[in-house]
Amino acid sequence: MTFTPFTFPATVTPLETGLTVVHHHMPATPVVVADVWVDAGAALEPVEWMGMAHFLEHMVFKGTQRLRPGMFDYAIETQGGFSNAATSHDYAHFYMALAAEALPTALPDLAELVLQAAIPDAEFGRERQVVLEEIRQAQDDPDWIAFQALSEQVFPDHAYGRPVLGTEEVLLQRSPAEMRRFHQTHYQPANMTVVVTGGIALEPTLDLVRQTFRSFPAPVASPARQTGQIQPWWGVRRQVLRVPRLEQARLLMAWVGPGVDDLNAACGMDILATLLAEGRSARLVRELREERQWVLDIGGSFSLQRDCSLFMLQAWLEPDRVDAVEALICDRLSTLALQPVSPAELERAQRLLINDFAFSTETPGQLAGLYGYYDVVASAADSYSYPTRIQAHTPTSITTLAKSFLSPNAYASTILLPTAER
Repeated sequence: MTFTPFTFPATVTPLETGLTVVHHHMPATPVVVADVWVDAGAALEPVEWMGMAHFLEHMVFKGTQRLRPGMFDYAIETQGGFSNAATSHDYAHFYMALAAEALPTALPDLAELVLQAAIPDAEFGRERQVVLEEIRQAQDDPDWIAFQALSEQVFPDHAYGRPVLGTEEVLLQRSPAEMRRFHQTHYQPANMTVVVTGGIALEPTLDLVRQTFRSFPAPVASPARQTGQIQPWWGVRRQVLRVPRLEQARLLMAWVGPGVDDLNAACGMDILATLLAEGRSARLVRELREERQWVLDIGGSFSLQRDCSLFMLQAWLEPDRVDAVEALICDRLSTLALQPVSPAELERAQRLLINDFAFSTETPGQLAGLYGYYDVVASAADSYSYPTRIQAHTPTSITTLAKSFLSPNAYASTILLPTAER
């Protein structure tokens, strides 16, 4: 398989303040996306402040001394745009999409929200109820329950095992003053990347960012973060949870994979996930769903994270099939570690992943997300090395990765079963 290498099309500019700007001019589009990425995810929280990063994401939109709650959203929406935010263990980010000519008016407000969040006491109490309801809704979702339980198994001594949403018990003890300290500690220029993609040229973008991202909060100290350690283990960590009103059982199996410090290996893990569980011709899909019909569905994923990553297989199935499916998966992983995949099978996986990459870099929003995430956890330019890294893998390298990271003798599994009827 041959392909034309992708060239990194954006410009990365470190500003004098320490802030990084990533810009990609797309002259054919009248739309622009501005996305502010902050190295202030849940992994930076002390345990006693668990959930603070996500809660702060909500409170940023509650205004500043000048912008009252709701003013920013109203201004964006009346111009036909939209805004939103998200938080993970490794980052928080705040973005908006709107007509390019509206950016000079809207970006100062977004910068003010992110840098000068007032975190008013009255809004803190009201928004905490919104976050608590979000936690309750998550706890009613069987797939969230399974994934969170699995994460705690895989990362018992690391922040990746703690829920990004936090817990009701911890959040009820938090105060606006503590959140302001977290904000002032982490929302600093060296921790921040502003990504602008779409129909605006580079120089006007840099001028605008310099003008608007100036008033950073005065830095203060917060309690020391407790990220913890990721410890390898041998053996199977297996747990079975009973969930009421569950129609189908879930089987989740997970292994620790390489982090951003080894992107070549990480890309190879993406190939393994595709070989095993992406599409009807993938090994486990074909055998377990199409031929044996032991599962309703099965999927695989590799989640790249800063400290280390998570390789996961998830099946939806009848409860009496769980043990057999888990044993078969382990057997097939043993085979994968001993017998190299065929060149044709590898080429199929590489083609799927490279095509997916191409399709995911077509819009300003997709590009802003790609650049921002990579710039927080690695570097923006690394994002466009993905196809080349995928293409470089061979049957031998894939076999080596399977042997190194997907041991059938060292993994975690979480099983959800329906509550036994009386």
